[in-house]
Amino acid sequence: MKKYLTTAFAVIALFSCNKKETTTVSEAQSDSLQTSVGTAPDSTTPNTIKLAIEDSAGIYTQRLFLQKGQTYPLVTYQRNVQSMTGPDGKKATATSNSTDEMSFLVNSVENGVYAITINLLGKSSSQTANGKTVRIDTRTSAPKEPELKMMYEINKALAGKKLQMQMDQTGKVLSIKGFEPIYNEINKLATTHIKDAEQRKGFIQSFQANFNEKTINEQFSKNLIVLPKTGAKIGQKWSETENASQDGSSKFTTHYTLDEVKDGKVKITVRGGIPRKSDKRTQEGITQTITSELSQTGSIFLDQESGWIKNQNITVKTDQTETLSDGKQSQSLKSSNTATIIVNPEK
Repeated sequence: MKKYLTTAFAVIALFSCNKKETTTVSEAQSDSLQTSVGTAPDSTTPNTIKLAIEDSAGIYTQRLFLQKGQTYPLVTYQRNVQSMTGPDGKKATATSNSTDEMSFLVNSVENGVYAITINLLGKSSSQTANGKTVRIDTRTSAPKEPELKMMYEINKALAGKKLQMQMDQTGKVLSIKGFEPIYNEINKLATTHIKDAEQRKGFIQSFQANFNEKTINEQFSKNLIVLPKTGAKIGQKWSETENASQDGSSKFTTHYTLDEVKDGKVKITVRGGIPRKSDKRTQEGITQTITSELSQTGSIFLDQESGWIKNQNITVKTDQTETLSDGKQSQSLKSSNTATIIVNPEK
């Protein structure tokens, strides 16, 4: 599905060493980043305000006009509520919450290119199931549960680390540096907690494969610009469709609408998902039928002056039913997950 800065957002997912269950953004979104580079506003002339999201003959286009010395937040909160109903009708639920905090400090602006320090500030998470809650928070002491200690120490090691990024006004990331100190610290932690050499090697390789310049570059480049390359009018809709399965049989479609531009904020509504689909297969007289669908709704608010994301609130709901039948009797297992993804929660 669409990788939102939230839900999105691989940097945040990898910050907790968990790979998110999302798919890549379509090439159309990537192409939309190739807008012309303009001139950043001159911070020495406060009376001249050049808007990153500007109106030309009723068509709004988007760039990033960030100010030297300014810090731009990227705080992502995600809440998942999962439920499962067994063949006997009994229902079990589990809830998880996570908050990832990052900030982007603009060190310089030169020829339309920003030199930015990405600050990994902190992470907290909690999970509740069967009446028990466990928490990990880099701002507090280590959890008592031994099985959570390694994850806490990894998150704690990442908190406070910095990456150096070069990015242009179209949202295209030119380079990201600073991974080696992070890799070295993760290697030390892995050596302490994972005694088996092969398991330790696999963990380190997996971490580096998912947390590197290429993967983070792709996520930022494909998600910072929301409006299409050609721009959009108020009320205009545009869509993106991509494969939700490797064979291309399942498609994920995201519909956007430019709702309004008011008081310095640009509102874009989001909807779409994966239509209801059933897969059936029979083996040794037992027929398995899996029916599933996914829907998403929400809004994205952009700051008109800077082009930066001001707030995002997206809800993604997935429902699935698995039925086994021998032709005489059947039993079903139902599951659902509702994910609420909020970027830069309003205080």
